[in-house]
Amino acid sequence: MLMVLNTLIPVDDQSKFGGRVARYIGKYGPGYFPTTVLIEDIQSFDPNQAYVLAAEPHSIFPIGCLSLLNITGLMPLSKTKGLASNATFYPPLLRQVGTWTGLVPATKKNFVKYLEAGYSCIVIPGGVQEIFYMEHGSEVAYLKKRQGFVRIAIETGRPLVPIFCFGQTNVYNWWKPKGDLYTRIARAIRFAPLLYWGMFGTHIPYRRPMHVIVGRPIELKRNPNPSKEEVAEVHALFVSKLEQLCQRHKAAAGHADIQLRVI
Repeated sequence: MLMVLNTLIPVDDQSKFGGRVARYIGKYGPGYFPTTVLIEDIQSFDPNQAYVLAAEPHSIFPIGCLSLLNITGLMPLSKTKGLASNATFYPPLLRQVGTWTGLVPATKKNFVKYLEAGYSCIVIPGGVQEIFYMEHGSEVAYLKKRQGFVRIAIETGRPLVPIFCFGQTNVYNWWKPKGDLYTRIARAIRFAPLLYWGMFGTHIPYRRPMHVIVGRPIELKRNPNPSKEEVAEVHALFVSKLEQLCQRHKAAAGHADIQLRVI
């Protein structure tokens, strides 16, 4: 039945029915946990500008980061797209809902295309790789080898915004093996096998508060051909700003003891 529905329901981000579903999710979704979005300097955002919204961590699923989509009305931006793993669009119905809410496959082509079209793009630079290194009691940002998002921000001249989500890792309980053998196997199969569960042992997330902290935009001068040195310099600045963001707000967000590991 799901496969039939998946075929019959169109994948169309202009669908009127899809628009109603997206507005419903945007209106009530953040309140479920609840999710609080704190923007450090709202005056620094131009609703008509496109930004690279680089959020961490990925966690099991980057649910809290979905509050940055324009359907929620929590960000002062008129057009947004969320770059999501291709796997998001495989399960029946999920690809329709994802498309309606503003998600697109995370490809370089889409990233550049939507930025140039005036859409702010939400990206999780560390991606699912972070699941390999998740540990209870800390957060991980797999950033040292991830500079592509910075390069694209420079090439398009779009401001780069550091964002940190507190509490996102806690909306599911989870367990995974430890040790180098697990890491090697996970890398070999390009998947991080783990057990996770939410309410009543299902995939429904727990109602646990999340705090999404939006830092000040890092303004960039457009350069279609940035050098490795320029990319590395902006990348280092972004990582520093993200670490400072986490440190400044972790106590107020209820996670005073949390440690951010940048690897």
